[in-house]
Amino acid sequence: MPQTPPQVPGTGDLTREPSPADIKRWRRYLADERAEGAVYRDLAAKRDGEEREILLGLANAEVRHEEHWLRLLGAAGDGGVRAQLGTRLFGWFARRFGSLFVLALIQRAESRSPYEREADATPEMAADERIHEEVVRGLAMRSRSRMSGMFRAAVFGANDGLVSNLALVLGIGATGAPTVIILATGLSGLLAGALSMAAGEYVSVRSQRELLQASTPSPDTPQTIQKLDVNANELELVYRARGMDEGEARRYAHRVFALQGADPESGPIALHSGDDEHEELGTAWTAALSSFCFFAGGALLPVLPYIFGMSGLAAVVVSAVVVGIALLTTGAIVGVLSGGPPWRRAGRQLLIGYGAAAVTYVLGLVFGVAIG
Repeated sequence: MPQTPPQVPGTGDLTREPSPADIKRWRRYLADERAEGAVYRDLAAKRDGEEREILLGLANAEVRHEEHWLRLLGAAGDGGVRAQLGTRLFGWFARRFGSLFVLALIQRAESRSPYEREADATPEMAADERIHEEVVRGLAMRSRSRMSGMFRAAVFGANDGLVSNLALVLGIGATGAPTVIILATGLSGLLAGALSMAAGEYVSVRSQRELLQASTPSPDTPQTIQKLDVNANELELVYRARGMDEGEARRYAHRVFALQGADPESGPIALHSGDDEHEELGTAWTAALSSFCFFAGGALLPVLPYIFGMSGLAAVVVSAVVVGIALLTTGAIVGVLSGGPPWRRAGRQLLIGYGAAAVTYVLGLVFGVAIG
């Protein structure tokens, strides 16, 4: 006699006998929930403190979802079904890297949860997935902030190296110049561009940090202001100058004075320091080194065919194909890490790079005809 499936509130009409398709779908959901919980636990193993606790909390939430599908499956069991390939890959990356890349991938996966369209999932489960997306977004934001300075320099450096040197090599090649001239031009462009990028990043980041430090309150200011002959109205101006609105500044100033009245040694005057902005910028040397290495790596690809002895149209085609693959790859990585659609970003990178190269190639052809 067929077993009547258990009743779970908010899951649609489950008085019917589940079909084989239902059982297959539920088993897939169960396998994915188990795999996602394992990913969070693997990531937690590589973190400590608050981030570890947050990730373990997400893993526990996935256990609730597992229990839901187990109740529906009843005697049918999990059937040994494995999670989808993408979810299994998340686990592989989490165990080996535990990086922002994994968090960005999970963020996109959580945003595409099928539970909002799944009649057999509870509304609470669909809401959970949305909240999980926001939690992962917050964790990813922390990682993005910590690496944003180096990441920006790396992305700009690699992209500039690919595009500028491809355009340079194709432009010179289109004039009909000998292979040795094209190779020398490409290598010169690599070195000049890498040094220029490194110098520019160093000056840019160093200058920005100096500007921020000039706006950072002196560490002695809180203790000094406490001894001045000022009143709450004047202290309010300090906070308004630091970005608080008038009402908030007034309340904060009165609170500080009240604390000092109770205890002259208490109530330090906190001012915004800008430390978070310093952290997001990274160090000038890190930015410079990243720019140099990634520009050089990107700029090397367009000249590889010429280094290996190719020439003419064949070298042009190979150079363009190699750089195209690299542009697609960097665009997709930027898309994943920024939480956006990877292939749209990849296509944009490719179009921009090929557009710039096409312009210089056409100019090279014109100059070649003129010289000839």
